[in-house]
Amino acid sequence: SVQARYNNLLGEKKEFPADGYKGEYIVDIAKEVIGKFQDKYKGRDDKESQEFFREFTLKKILSGIKKDLKDFGVEFDVWFSERSLYKQNKLQEVIELLKQKGFLYEKEGALWLKSTEFGDEKDRVVIRENNIPTYFASDIVYHQNKYQRGFDKVIDIWGADHHGYIKRMKAATQALGYPEGFLDVLIVQFVTLIKDGKEVGMSTRGGEFVTLRDLIREVGKDVARYFFLMRSYDSHTEFDLDVAKSQSMENPVYYIQYAYARICSIIKKAEQEGIKIDKNKEVNLHLLDKEEEIELIKKLSSLKEVVKKSALTWKPHLLTTYIYDLASSFHKYYTIHRVITEDIELTKARLILIDCTRIVLLNTLKILGISAPESM
Repeated sequence: SVQARYNNLLGEKKEFPADGYKGEYIVDIAKEVIGKFQDKYKGRDDKESQEFFREFTLKKILSGIKKDLKDFGVEFDVWFSERSLYKQNKLQEVIELLKQKGFLYEKEGALWLKSTEFGDEKDRVVIRENNIPTYFASDIVYHQNKYQRGFDKVIDIWGADHHGYIKRMKAATQALGYPEGFLDVLIVQFVTLIKDGKEVGMSTRGGEFVTLRDLIREVGKDVARYFFLMRSYDSHTEFDLDVAKSQSMENPVYYIQYAYARICSIIKKAEQEGIKIDKNKEVNLHLLDKEEEIELIKKLSSLKEVVKKSALTWKPHLLTTYIYDLASSFHKYYTIHRVITEDIELTKARLILIDCTRIVLLNTLKILGISAPESM
């Protein structure tokens, strides 16, 4: 696609491939090639030029993906190309291992894995009749690589359109001799973007899509992270851009951050009035006997259990739900009760309560990778 756009921009009248990618980003990459190499590859369609455009485009797009993920607060420790596994003859290593174990056989000129022996609906082709490996073969090699790097647990995250792929992949890892619980697969449902009350249509090949970079630019990292985390991975998510951009209590991130900022403001005001929280001095916490205070205390005490459950079940949305409910309990409490009162002992007890709330809000936001502004 980039090579075709490159030639078009330089005046070549060749027809753009019907299955090519039409996004504006393709044109931008082609322009960058022209800026660096002028017409060096104009009109060429040889192996060298094809390899050049493939490598240039790959590096450019991968560089952008890495930057976008970093800006989003996501970092991967290891990046490597699938081709590197082939260069190291890892595919042949896997084929030989599966042959030795008796889990491969030939049929109609192709090489098949006996995946039905491990619960799959049918056996799967690993090497086609033209001797070209399938995508499945690449995935088997990749999972062997994970195992050889010392991992005893692998969690794959796949899109909903790959649901039917789970059994064959688990069958492959078991055929390799890895423990039955070695591989877990989380199927993540698609996200629908809503703007002005309507669904935003997308087509990768048609060049109609919203990138993560666009989303962060429009709503900010904090909001983007929260909205992606606020639903269970196996539930369809509607990302409402209008709500995400609003600076109001309708926006859950604003709602939570405002609770944190409000507490900081109250504590600061108390200090200005000469009332400081001294955790080394005894405070009569029995004064915290109002219904809303008991509710807050109960929610604060459940943090440890929520974090544990969230981690063990791979469900970060439990934390977004928890922190929203905690912020809601605080806002309710603040609406009904004054924190700074004429009763100094009651004031100190309530300051400790809201400071504990502040700490829990802060720590939970940190876990979620979301900032906690002290003023808004």
